[in-house]
Amino acid sequence: MDQLMQARAEIDRIDAELARLFEARMQAVEGVIAYKQATGMPVLDAGREEQVIEKNTARIERAELRDYYAQWQKDLMALSRQYQSRVLGRDRVAYQGVEGAFSHIALTRLFPRARAIKCPTWAEVFRQVEEGAAAFGVLPFENSTTGDVGEVLDLCFSHNCYVTQVYDLPVVQNLLGLPGAKLSDIRLVYSHPQGLRQCAPLLRQLGLQTIEYPNTAMAAQHVAETGDKTIGAIASAETAQLYGLEVLAAGANSAEGNTTRFIVISRQPAEKGNRFSLLFTVDHKAGQLARVIQIIGREGFNMESIKSRPLPHTPWEYYFYVELVGDASQQNARGLLEQLNGVCRSVKLLGVFSKEEQQ
Repeated sequence: MDQLMQARAEIDRIDAELARLFEARMQAVEGVIAYKQATGMPVLDAGREEQVIEKNTARIERAELRDYYAQWQKDLMALSRQYQSRVLGRDRVAYQGVEGAFSHIALTRLFPRARAIKCPTWAEVFRQVEEGAAAFGVLPFENSTTGDVGEVLDLCFSHNCYVTQVYDLPVVQNLLGLPGAKLSDIRLVYSHPQGLRQCAPLLRQLGLQTIEYPNTAMAAQHVAETGDKTIGAIASAETAQLYGLEVLAAGANSAEGNTTRFIVISRQPAEKGNRFSLLFTVDHKAGQLARVIQIIGREGFNMESIKSRPLPHTPWEYYFYVELVGDASQQNARGLLEQLNGVCRSVKLLGVFSKEEQQ
């Protein structure tokens, strides 16, 4: 037997052992599932996962393999969570729109084995999560080109849900049409308002009229159903394949690096993360917002984002969203919240999540 065949035979032997150990490990996980079922404990225990990965990675003697092993452990943990969620019935994830929407694409990346629940509106996604029909909801939060999705932030303010994860999805918009249609045939374009704004320069250049639609994929579905070669949709290439359309103008969005940030909401906040976000209101008096910002700075927290939105039913007053670098479970973060409660009319810990550090 030559060297390659010998190596492959050894790999096959090890793979057989790994398969046996994987099955044994997942059987042991069923004991954890039973405990979480009885106690209502969340599937994700971030602190425990960190400890396991650190402990097991330290067992790898060859330093050049430790990063690879750590990643393998993370992937194994993710599979374990997916299995636990399925057994516990916590694998239902809500999104707005229809299959092929960017929210659906983000959902499949974040929860590859989830049972997706499509909702007609963003408000319905929040309702599904609040009532327990869905364990999580996936929603667009902001776009690198067109800015905030203000309605989603307003729903965060008015509903009792928490942000537990953020995910940045690169977005490439395309002008889609029926098979056989030419770009010169198109007279009218349907899409979500964000999609139309992202592609506004091209649409103006072509002199096309636009109609807003609740969702990019729903717009594509509408075009497919009409059979009219004079109408098109702004949506993803995946959506074109799904509804039997053709890409008439690829990369129709004006900005390179166009990215939409999605949030994952849940009824329970995450325990750990390297970021946390707050929603707060202050008295409509001079200097109140400045006091909040001073406290945040004095306590040593870097504020990566601050947004304001009109306060519902209160003309010319606003609520504020801030995103801070730090772990909300640490003592200094708890002290910050205590101080803010002393100067704010209301304070809500909206989210605890992690973001990759920029190099």
